[in-house]
Amino acid sequence: MSPEARLVHIVDEVPEIAGLDELTMVLSLDGFLDAGNASARVVRHLLELGDGGTRVVATFEADEFHDYRARRPAVSFVRDHYEGYDAPRLVVRLLHDTGGTPYLLLHGAEPDNKWEAFARAVREVVERLGVTRVVAIGSVPMAVPHTRPIAVTPHANRPDLVTGTSPWQGELRVPSSAQSLLEVRLGEWGHDALGFVAHIPHYLAQLDYPRASVALVEHLERAGRLLIDLTDLQADAEAREEEVSRYLSTNEEVNDVVLALERQYDTFERAEETGVSLLADDQEIPTGDELGEEFQQFLAGLESPDGDERP
Repeated sequence: MSPEARLVHIVDEVPEIAGLDELTMVLSLDGFLDAGNASARVVRHLLELGDGGTRVVATFEADEFHDYRARRPAVSFVRDHYEGYDAPRLVVRLLHDTGGTPYLLLHGAEPDNKWEAFARAVREVVERLGVTRVVAIGSVPMAVPHTRPIAVTPHANRPDLVTGTSPWQGELRVPSSAQSLLEVRLGEWGHDALGFVAHIPHYLAQLDYPRASVALVEHLERAGRLLIDLTDLQADAEAREEEVSRYLSTNEEVNDVVLALERQYDTFERAEETGVSLLADDQEIPTGDELGEEFQQFLAGLESPDGDERP
């Protein structure tokens, strides 16, 4: 038995995907690239659409990847005993889209260690189950206003897989993740991998922001050749937007910060259209202290039961 085979247990037969010319595996790992809980909300939406019809086709050995003292799983204490231990799980599920097309979903806690071993274990899944493309989703906080379109950064391990235009120019050195390493390694092994990162207004990064989840699913549909019902997710997104708008209408100081972000965003947009440097030095941008103070008020107001600002 290979070392990788001991790290992941894959079912022997999956008739629904046997012999398929194309098979997408969606990838979403908890713990890092999930501002606004955007990708976690996508995963929950996909599982809800399964209506209990999902099937686990591969299970990774959590003990090999999870740092229990860094991320302690929850357990219930009921009067005089413990129960309901919430064990970390990292699994691949078989789902079907709205049109009945099967696809896979790899989700769970991002490995805390042994990333290279994890990548090799995922390769085992890809090759054993006949996956033809891996599509990752994630989200990061950005200094953008919620009143503008959700920007999404596309990426892939082959240039022809990149859909749309990246908003970034040149090279950025950023913290890595198990997802980013996996994309690199899969490319080296000859397997297609691509993904999308949604830009979340950083004053909403600690709240559920389903509007970004909708954007991620729309990109996932195109890249994975899938059809996903967005009805419930769009309803949640509209409800959140209304909640944010109501709060801003009664909180002038916070609204001023959002207006400043709008001016900054629009300046960047005009610069892209005209070819002028995006580093506009005459743009009024709120300071870090101003943002921090106002956004703390913002979060407190949105989290209060009646939607009013807390004292």
